[in-house]
Amino acid sequence: MRTRPTTVDRRTFLLTSAAAALHARSLLAAQGGAKVELGSIDGSVGGNQFTPIQYLDHFSSLKLTWAMLSLPAPTLADEAAIRAVRDHADRLGIKLQLAFGSVCPSARGFNAQLGTLEEQVARALKASQIFGARCMRCVLGGDPERPQIEMHIDNMIKAVRGMRSRILDSGVKLAVENHGGDLQAREMKMMVEAVGTDVMGVCLDSGNPVWMLEDPHMTLEMLIPYAETSHVRDSAVWKVPEGIAVRWVNMGEGNVDIDGWIKKFVAAKPGLPIIFENLVSGNPRIHRIYDVKFWDNWRKMPASELARFLAVAEKGVPKPAAPRPEGKTAGQQRIEDLEVCVKYTRELLARM
Repeated sequence: MRTRPTTVDRRTFLLTSAAAALHARSLLAAQGGAKVELGSIDGSVGGNQFTPIQYLDHFSSLKLTWAMLSLPAPTLADEAAIRAVRDHADRLGIKLQLAFGSVCPSARGFNAQLGTLEEQVARALKASQIFGARCMRCVLGGDPERPQIEMHIDNMIKAVRGMRSRILDSGVKLAVENHGGDLQAREMKMMVEAVGTDVMGVCLDSGNPVWMLEDPHMTLEMLIPYAETSHVRDSAVWKVPEGIAVRWVNMGEGNVDIDGWIKKFVAAKPGLPIIFENLVSGNPRIHRIYDVKFWDNWRKMPASELARFLAVAEKGVPKPAAPRPEGKTAGQQRIEDLEVCVKYTRELLARM
């Protein structure tokens, strides 16, 4: 027969529970609120002539625990060099992902001088295995592909299907970035599903949607089921006489509700890191939406998607770039910008 706890028992229980709750709150505060790991791609601090080892050391100084590295071709062909990068990352407590280039054989960005697509992808998959990564970032192309995007999508689908067994055997999934200039979210979704989600996912970029006439939240909603990794930065969007201006800015300086974007990302993909690709723009990119010829590259875009983008622009104000202080290099400025973004995001996560 069950007995009621004595007064002492209840008091002990309450004190123990309170102590446990206090400890949990203290632990959560020490971890910075929501438990989300942060990292960066090397391009966030480009212009400093860092080696992969120096990138890792810099990210470690910011207490980042993930790094996405773009390895030069000679390094990708040298397994010992790749292992040296992995060993250094392990010593720093940093997890690695590879930032690879185009896997579309018809894209201008694909460099056939480095070998066939199959040879290049095989090297990248091997490097990713050495890194201990489950995915590798890659792209279709960029602006040059947009006029014939459907042809390039077909070519990429055929190419990746031809490497399906190799990709599956590697245990490394292709994470295709919704890249600035090439694919809109709806096209990305179609391509990933056509290839198969067992070999292809998405590197979900929060900044590139504004180059593609998309509200970043719409892009996230459409592609988050396929996200394997991320690129995160803020954007400013506003109206100009020619149409719509867009700039990439430091975290918290834009008007696309980057806070809400991160909250949605964390809620949908709690195990994935936030990886910064902080690329503060100089001059804005102008979408000349009142020019009929502008729409040659966007004829299949649904009006409902454009309406969401226009609604973001309606709420924007001009955000011109501040001149870089005299004597400061572009690389030094990028280092400072990344520090701003890391600090802002940590404070955001602490409030979540």
